[in-house]
Amino acid sequence: MAKVKYYYDPETLSYQQIEVRKRDKFKNTVIGLIGVVLVAVLGFVVLSQFFESPSEKATNRELENSNLHIELLGKRIEELTSVVEGLEQRDNYIYRTYFEANPIPDEQRKSGFGGINRYKNLEGFNNSGMITDLTKDLDVLSKRVVVQSKSLDEIVDLAKKKEKMLASIPAIKPIKNEDETRMASGFGMRLHPILKSWRMHNGMDFTAPTGTPIYASGNGQITRANRSATFGKVVYIEHGYGYKTVYAHMSKIVAKKGQKVKRGDLIGYVGNTGRSAAPHLHYEVHKNGRPINPIYYYYGDLSPEEFIAMQKASQELRQSFD
Repeated sequence: MAKVKYYYDPETLSYQQIEVRKRDKFKNTVIGLIGVVLVAVLGFVVLSQFFESPSEKATNRELENSNLHIELLGKRIEELTSVVEGLEQRDNYIYRTYFEANPIPDEQRKSGFGGINRYKNLEGFNNSGMITDLTKDLDVLSKRVVVQSKSLDEIVDLAKKKEKMLASIPAIKPIKNEDETRMASGFGMRLHPILKSWRMHNGMDFTAPTGTPIYASGNGQITRANRSATFGKVVYIEHGYGYKTVYAHMSKIVAKKGQKVKRGDLIGYVGNTGRSAAPHLHYEVHKNGRPINPIYYYYGDLSPEEFIAMQKASQELRQSFD
C-alpha cells in the first residue's frame, strides 16, 4: 500500500493530503529504475577490476605462457648468433686468409631486408613489438647462415686445389686439450711478469706441467732448435706459404734443425726455461714475417663453442707468463 503524504495549510490551519499526479508517478518510477541500472552497471565495472572471469583467466594464462616461450626463443637465437659469429670470424681470418680470398664484410653478412614492411601482419597485438623484433633477429640470423654456407662451399672448392697448403698451415693447438691446464694469456698488450711493464705479447701462453708433450701444428721444416736468453729452449718451424711457428720455454727439445716434420709430430716438452714465470708453452704464429693472433689457427681442434670460450679468455688483460 502506497504511503500517503500530507502538507500543512496555514490558511485552513489543517493538514491536507498531497495528491501525486500519474505523470509524476511515472516520471519518478523511470528515474528510480535508471538509478538502479546505473548503480548495477557501476558496481559491475568496479568489481570487474578486481575479479577475472574464467575465460579471462584462461586467456591471461595463455598470454603469459606465450610471452615465456617468446623470451626463451629470444635467448636461443642469441646463443645461435654467438656460435655463428665464431664461425664467421674463423671464416674471415682463417679459411679465407688461407686461400687468399677476400673476407666477407659485416654489412653483407648482417644486413636486414629493405623495401616494403615485411612485418606489417605482426602489428596490432599486445606483444607486437616483441614478436616483430624476434622475427627480425631470426631473419637476419637466417641470412647470415646462408651467407656462411655459401662461403664454406667456396672454401671447399679452394681446398681441393690446395691440399698441400692445408697440411702446412698451423691448424692445431701445440698441446692437447687434455694436457692443458689453462690458456694463461692471449695475444696483445700484457703485463710482463718479470719486467713488470706492459708489453706486446706476440703469442699465447698455455700452462701445463713440465714434461707435457708439444706437437708441431703443421707440416714444415725445423729452422731452429736451441736455447736463447729470452725463450729458453725454443723451436722454430717454417711451414711455407709465409707461415712460421715458435715454441718456447721447453724443458727438452726432441726435434733437430733441418728435420722435416708433419702436423702432430712430437718436437719437445713443456718447461720453464728462459725468461719464464712458471712452466708453460709460449706459442707464436707468424704470417709473412709478422706475428698474428694464433687463436684463429685452431680450427682442427676446437668446436665453435670451445673457440668462443677461448677467445673470451684470451681477450682478458692479465699478466703473461713470459
